[in-house]
Amino acid sequence: MRAITRTLREDLWTAAPDPLPRSWRDWQPAFAMLLVLFAVLLGVTNINQNIWQYGLGHGAGLVLGAIPSVAVVAAMFRPLPAWWAATLAMVVVALVANPHSPQLYPWTGAGIALHAAALFLLALRVRPRIAAEALAISVLAGLICIALRSPVHNPDLYQAVVALTIAAVVGASLRGRREARTELVVQAELTAEERARRTLLEERTRIARELHDVVAHHMSVISIQAQVAPHLVDNPSEALQENLIGIRANAVDALAELRRVLGVLRSEDDLSEAMRHAPQPTLDRLDELVDNVRGAGLEVDTRITGERRALPPGVELSAFRIVQEALSNVLRHAPGAAIRVELGYQATGLAIRIANTAAETADAPTRPTPPGGGHGVLGMRERVAMLGGEFAGGPIPGGGYEVVARLPLGNDS
Repeated sequence: MRAITRTLREDLWTAAPDPLPRSWRDWQPAFAMLLVLFAVLLGVTNINQNIWQYGLGHGAGLVLGAIPSVAVVAAMFRPLPAWWAATLAMVVVALVANPHSPQLYPWTGAGIALHAAALFLLALRVRPRIAAEALAISVLAGLICIALRSPVHNPDLYQAVVALTIAAVVGASLRGRREARTELVVQAELTAEERARRTLLEERTRIARELHDVVAHHMSVISIQAQVAPHLVDNPSEALQENLIGIRANAVDALAELRRVLGVLRSEDDLSEAMRHAPQPTLDRLDELVDNVRGAGLEVDTRITGERRALPPGVELSAFRIVQEALSNVLRHAPGAAIRVELGYQATGLAIRIANTAAETADAPTRPTPPGGGHGVLGMRERVAMLGGEFAGGPIPGGGYEVVARLPLGNDS
């Protein structure tokens, strides 16, 4: 019994109701006006019935008849105290009234509607268990009042029980539906975040696989050069030979570690052996890439400014992949658009700009995209950030889209 009492006290006295839904907060003034109008109309009827049918007199009838109306309006902000006020007002009316018609006892018709409204607003803001407890207490209070004052069959009691039950069930159902929609939105956000995180990891893994080939090539060259260097010098000193042996050993160890890491990265890769061992592309293959896109039916205009020269392998690979991904995105999302590819060789870096016009038709079929594409703008942004460059992408006036990147040469220039 102590546990039950403690639970009821926590649920019906100290429990905090849910905050108002955002739609309610936006429309709260309109809801409040409608609720006030509803409460006033039924309150007038309830006051008249308290005065004339329950014999309460003008003073008591006015006060006790107005309390349920005020409670309904207050239930928008404090649902538990408002429900308690409506319930206690009903009990006081039942105890002090001298009803002329037992069929209206202990609730008047307007009193049933007001009490149901307060219970409905309560069920919208609290857990279903609390709504069920409030419903049980309301019905139990009505039964006790009938047993104390009028122990006769009262058909209006069943009407009151049905009305109050419907109000509580509908309110709890709407609250459950709101909670389910909120949970669905939260899950959708978590799913989108997880998908973005997984996409980011996949793209970083793919970039790491590609850059491995570039780094491994240089480490192999260092190892070979360190091995050959003593034979290019007449009577090399012992210190020189030891340093070259150390350089070669470090290069071999680093190469072995790179291959071990690459084995982990490629453990679930479904690329063919031929693609795995193929050399990584550079800007020397830009014309081939553009020709493939032209073969898909798009108009591509290329412009190269500055003195074209060999760039660090990481910059070459990232620049090629950025152009490739941008062209793939145009083929996927803007079929029929005209494309302009611009490369600017600068003293401190490489500037890239790929822009396209709007698609010819919104329902044009998607054309095949060049192989090797990653995850769109995310992959391009990751590549640029890896090199410490700058990236921007977005729609342009008049329709279309553009991607702009600058890849610095760093200390490799």
